[in-house]
Amino acid sequence: MSDTRKTPDPASLSLKGAGTGSGAAPAGKADFSGVRGSVDSTEDPVRGADFGKVSSSIESTEDVLDERSHTVARGDTLSRISNRYYGSANHWKDIFEANRDLLDDPDLIQPGQVLRIPARPRDDG
Repeated sequence: MSDTRKTPDPASLSLKGAGTGSGAAPAGKADFSGVRGSVDSTEDPVRGADFGKVSSSIESTEDVLDERSHTVARGDTLSRISNRYYGSANHWKDIFEANRDLLDDPDLIQPGQVLRIPARPRDDG
């Protein structure tokens, strides 16, 4: 069976006044040709944010008076490093505590590690 419907000519298709001649929409069809849209508000326009006076700084409550770093060499121990920087091997634990993020065991330091040497301990015992 064949389709007997014909494809209409596009020039003959029109939503405005189709078949009426008066310019009005055909019966049963809405005419939106005169519709206009707008948005009004009673709200004041918002100005963009002003970041002209923004500044940044970093502050710390930790005393960093004499903090240095030391790259571990072969044969180094925390006691030897303590003796070198503080004149006493007894402050190895201060170095260990300052480097807890790197060290789990004070006896397992490796050549090439860079350790923080905290400010000189208050007592030289």
